Amino acid sequence: MQNRWLKTATCLLWAPLLVANLATRLHAELRLGTPFTDHMVLQRDHEIPVWGWDVPEASITVTLGDRSTSTKAGAHGKWLVQFPPCAPGKPLSLTVKGSSQVTLTDILIGEVWLCSGQSNMEWTVRNSNNADSEIASGHHPQIRHIKVSRGPAATPQDNVKTTGWKISSPETVGNFTAVGYFFARNLQDHLDIPIGLIGSNWGGTRIEPWIPPAGFKEVPALRKIADHLSEYPKHNEDGAVNHQSALALYNGMIHPLVPYPIRGAIWYQGESNNGEGMLYHEKMKALIGGWRTVWQEPKMPFYFVQLAPCRYKGDPTRLPGIWDAQRRTLTVAHTGMAVTTDIGNVDDIHPTNKQDVGKRLALWALARTYQKEVGSYSGPLYKTMKVEGNHVRIFFDHTDGGLLSRDGKPLTWFTIAGPDQQFVEATATIDGDTVVVQADEVSEPQTVRFGWHQEAEPNLANKAGLPASPFHSDDW
Repeated sequence: MQNRWLKTATCLLWAPLLVANLATRLHAELRLGTPFTDHMVLQRDHEIPVWGWDVPEASITVTLGDRSTSTKAGAHGKWLVQFPPCAPGKPLSLTVKGSSQVTLTDILIGEVWLCSGQSNMEWTVRNSNNADSEIASGHHPQIRHIKVSRGPAATPQDNVKTTGWKISSPETVGNFTAVGYFFARNLQDHLDIPIGLIGSNWGGTRIEPWIPPAGFKEVPALRKIADHLSEYPKHNEDGAVNHQSALALYNGMIHPLVPYPIRGAIWYQGESNNGEGMLYHEKMKALIGGWRTVWQEPKMPFYFVQLAPCRYKGDPTRLPGIWDAQRRTLTVAHTGMAVTTDIGNVDDIHPTNKQDVGKRLALWALARTYQKEVGSYSGPLYKTMKVEGNHVRIFFDHTDGGLLSRDGKPLTWFTIAGPDQQFVEATATIDGDTVVVQADEVSEPQTVRFGWHQEAEPNLANKAGLPASPFHSDDW
């Protein structure tokens, strides 16, 4: 009886240890980093890191195509190997041998772009213009998409759930980011190589959660956050991480992707920061610089969408403040902006014409990243002004072939002000590559504003049909 009791007690004593040991072994089994699944696209002309976890000190052999390399898992099970750059070609397989074996197939080498932001980037092909025909014609096997699951985190995460890489087809493309898909389709038409899209986006989110710590530290205007990063992200009343807090989405939805090589990023966000004016410009600088820092790509292309007109509540000039912050972000090197004042819907914050949005982003990428001759890739952008008696002459960049009115009617949405700083509606006429602005009530003009209202859908464009960005020439 006593011996049986001792045996039972011993079993009870060892049982938790056995369970803990089993849990440790299960956790330590060979697994790969978040982006590595069948059908993935790897960035061409770039060293290819492959990483994952296994039993501590396990010997790891990784084979990509006909190349192999070996390493050992560290004390905490993390391992990483590097392959030299690969060129596009036939599909490859990736095999990792450690305490077990994992094989991934149908891997392509091409161009990889991160697609991030809030709902207008998350917006799917299924909910866009001409959805039925777009889905039916969605057979593009060299376009692949992986969607990152929503997940704020208190600390930088190693992994996050995803859909895995999906091949574009009528069965899958309806769930792709629409802006990303139409961007990729335009790129592929010109480049004829595989395009991979990483969709890490979340409707309704602010910009701050996406910014990494390095980004906040690089921008003096954001020192209030940068000096207190240990306090972020904040938590909700229920103890969960607040997904709108600084660092929350970088930790949970961007950090698990690093250092998977990408060519660049496309970004559609700002609605949730409406009203911040030029502070939003500072936050965009932090986002761009922060992502470039964590990916160790100081010239990483970053192309973004200027928000569409919309009937928001409150002051109708709040949205133009964001427009101007976005326009001024073009002063950051290797950036580009797709203007959408002509393809919005003032009654809906989610315009469904995502085809032209993707195309306009692709024009920037093709011209600036891939050095392709695509003609105009930007609408007119304000450069400077000159007072000439009782009128003001406005000069633009990207007039490309001249200026025009998109609808053939007189130019709209120009206002002018004199020393009293009272803006009145102005008459604007095209004169070559410039616009002359005047109003009878203003004999001594000092400044001009264009499209300075949230419902503005101006008709000024260049001869390629690309619309001019709203602007103001004053610093009042």
